[in-house]
This record gives sequence, structure tokens and C-alpha cells, in this order.
Amino acid sequence: MELFNVFFSVSGVYTNILIPPFVALAISFFTLMGGISGAFLLLPFQISFLNYTSPSVSGTNHIFNIVAIPSGVYRYIKEGRMAWPLTWVIIIGTLPGVFFGYYLRVYFLPDPKTFKIFVGLVLLYIGIRLVMDLLGLTKQPESVNALEKKFKEKSEEMKRLRQSQISAGLPSNVVVKTIEANHKRVVYEFWGERFEFNTLSVSLVTFVVGIIGSAYGIGGGSIIAPFLVSICKLPVYTIAGAALMGTFITSLVGGIFFTFAPPIGGISAMPDWPLGILFGIGGLCGMYLGARTQKFIPQRYVKVFLALVIVILSIKYIFF
Repeated sequence: MELFNVFFSVSGVYTNILIPPFVALAISFFTLMGGISGAFLLLPFQISFLNYTSPSVSGTNHIFNIVAIPSGVYRYIKEGRMAWPLTWVIIIGTLPGVFFGYYLRVYFLPDPKTFKIFVGLVLLYIGIRLVMDLLGLTKQPESVNALEKKFKEKSEEMKRLRQSQISAGLPSNVVVKTIEANHKRVVYEFWGERFEFNTLSVSLVTFVVGIIGSAYGIGGGSIIAPFLVSICKLPVYTIAGAALMGTFITSLVGGIFFTFAPPIGGISAMPDWPLGILFGIGGLCGMYLGARTQKFIPQRYVKVFLALVIVILSIKYIFF
């Protein structure tokens, strides 16, 4: 297979041209269901398997998000599961953090070890919160419990009618309906249940996430999605699209800024665009398939997967 091996000059990576898209496809298919692009898992892959350790790996991750995310976002918009007020709160919060994140990464953290420990601690905390939810150690609001009950009833009904297992998902006419949106709170309805969150609290969290996401190239969905599910008690069916859109905008601005920002102290975070695009092509396919599949998977299964991935990743960041 030597014929398919390619050298990427910016990153110094030499690998089979088929590996980046296939790895990105597999990762993105599963992470998309929880509103995560998969960039946070691509980073360890690039560092550990491709030996791509320079600061520009963060910029390359942003390119992956730019190419891959639109397919998943399209599915959520088409199916009416994009909570737009939540989406705008996330975007407004994360964008300013992009610029702080660049200087944090290049000027203060050219060696990612210390920053990985910090990110690992944040993810570990959120992962523990998700595990507590799954074990019933935190009280779920009645609206979330009612949504899960409806999902189970719908699944049983479709099984009784002897339709295919994959048909037992959310009805096609179930969409997110905004009830109230202002600087204090956002209220929306989904499948007959109402959910709300504090606008300022989410904005402050997303600002910090914007800094982390920009600096490390993870976009921020891996932190935003669990926060919205475990802390704000919002159903994962309604937050995945918003978290994904926020990640896309952050990465779009971050990718452009990382490309044109001048080097600091001789250190540049210039993305490896060809490598990032290859990852992005695989991610684009994986996210489209993941978005189509997510509404057929019970929310609890998505939470279990999300918790496992985040806890494992946090341990890797902290100890390895």
C-alpha cells in the first residue's frame, strides 16, 4: 500500500491517505449523537499515532470541524431539532474565546502537557456528573423523564406493529418550538414538554469553552454538550444540533485566525489544510450518518456512550 502513502509538509505526517478519512468517519458517527464533532478524539489520535505534536495540530483540528460539521447540522435543521435560541447563546459566548485561545495555545502552552491536564480535569468533572445522572444520583426534571417515557412507549408501539427496529424513533413531526427567548432565560418545547435555561449562565460557560476549544482545537462540543445535559437538564435530542453549530462557528473563525495570525516567538499554529480536509471528508460522512441515526437511539444509551468517552479521554489527558 506504499502507493497510497503521502507526506504532509506542514505537519510532517507521513501516512496512508485512506487512514485519516476512515478514522474520522468512525469517530464522528458515534460522537455526533451526543452533539460532539469528534475533534477531541482526533487530537490524541494525531499526537499518538501520527506523531503530530506541534501547536498547528490545533489549527488542523479546526479544519476538520469546518469540513465535517455542516452535514450533521443540515440534518438537525431539516428535522426541526435545532434549538436556535440555544444555538445563538452558544455562538455569542464562544466566539470571543477564539482569539484568547490562540494566544493561550501558542504563547503560553506550546507544550500541551499542562493544558491537557486542565482540560482533563474539566472533562472528568462533567463525565462524573453524567455518570451520576445515569446512576440516578441526581434528580431529573419531570420533563426529561416524560420525554424518555414517550420515547419508550413509541418504541414499543412500533415493535407491536411489527415495523423495523429502526423505525422506533422520534416521530417526524416532533420539532423544537421556541416559547420565550431573552437575555434572562430561554424556554422551548419539544414533544409536548417544556425546557428552560438561564441565558447568562450558559453564555459565561461557553465563553470559557471558547477559549479551551480554540486553544486545543476541540471546538468545545465535548464540554458544552455534557454541561447542557447534566447541569442544565436539557434533553440530548435538542442540544446536539446547537452544540454542533457552536463548534462549527468557533472552528470556522479559529481556522481562519490560526492560518493568518503571525507567529509568536517563532511558533506558528498554521493548520495543515490538506490533512485537515482529509479528516473532514471522513467526518462529514460520519456526522451525516450519525445525525440520521441519533433520533432512533434512546437518550440513556447516548448518555452512557458520552460519559464513557469523556471519562476515558479525561484520564488520558491527566495521566498520559
